[in-house]
Amino acid sequence: MDWVQFLTCAGQKNTFGKTLIKNQYINKMENNIEKTRCLIIGSGPAGYTAAIYASRADLKPILYQGMQPGGQLTITTEVENFPGYPKGITGPEMMEEFKAQAERFGTDIRWGTIEEVDFSKRPFICKSDDGKVIEAESVIIATGASAKWLGIPSEQEYMGAGVSGCATCDGYFYRGKVVAIVGGGDTACEEATYLAKLASKVYMIHRRNEFRASKAMQYKVFNTPNIEVIWDTVVDEVVGESQGFMKSVNGVILKNLKTGESRKLAIDGLFIAIGHTPNSQIFRGQLEMDEAGYIKTVPGTTRTSVEGVFAAGDVQDHYYRQAITAAGTGAMAAIEAERFLSSN
Repeated sequence: MDWVQFLTCAGQKNTFGKTLIKNQYINKMENNIEKTRCLIIGSGPAGYTAAIYASRADLKPILYQGMQPGGQLTITTEVENFPGYPKGITGPEMMEEFKAQAERFGTDIRWGTIEEVDFSKRPFICKSDDGKVIEAESVIIATGASAKWLGIPSEQEYMGAGVSGCATCDGYFYRGKVVAIVGGGDTACEEATYLAKLASKVYMIHRRNEFRASKAMQYKVFNTPNIEVIWDTVVDEVVGESQGFMKSVNGVILKNLKTGESRKLAIDGLFIAIGHTPNSQIFRGQLEMDEAGYIKTVPGTTRTSVEGVFAAGDVQDHYYRQAITAAGTGAMAAIEAERFLSSN
């Protein structure tokens, strides 16, 4: 409601009363606006690393964790490929350590999400889900990407216990075992050939009778001896066993779309490779993006199409999608934000 509506509701008629209430209303609105030199939208390796660097640069950043505090690593059981953890660490534990380190240096970490942004002028105006309005001199976007899933209940039941969305992250745990991967694009073919170097057998399950992948990637799949493609088929159910609180996948129920027949395929792990969706929806129309919605950055930097706005992690990286690369771009974004503010 604007101040005129406010006055009407209040029933004020005299000029002095209107002026007084108008000033009170404006003061109230101004008091509801927070100001910060650096706002970080999103957590995970990119957001928390950006916070560590920004805090140490005395930018006093505010960080909103988003819908999934800690990002995709919070659904990963064991992380063994991040330097500094020779014995491995669970994804949630790692993200708690990242968070604690950011808080140690003074980052204001908050629950909730940023739901609306205006990058048309500086300071940038950002609104949170609890109604706060933040004026930010610089913004670092680290909202990540979400893996696309099959959408069946059993898939969620065995998430992190045999079901994974990242072969590079979790393939090591299936050395010498039998795995299946769902998908037919470049990512699925690439991850299948990667898994084939570790697993004894890789099944590729695809709902169509041909791949969408490039010819070069198809060639690799068809010429890898331990990859077997199962065409015209979908996963109806993931099955497994439980021992106490521990669960493990031991198979999938497949359905042939042409014949309607169902059968069980014995496997030790299931990888879903049907794509990712960058969490960039609220920035559409504000920043340049590619066709898939990944935020475009100047090569070799984290600078976006708007001066003072930076993007780090999976929201701008559709190629690597690793915790270590996300953390690296988070550091880059904070350094670039500090230099931007120093020169402006």
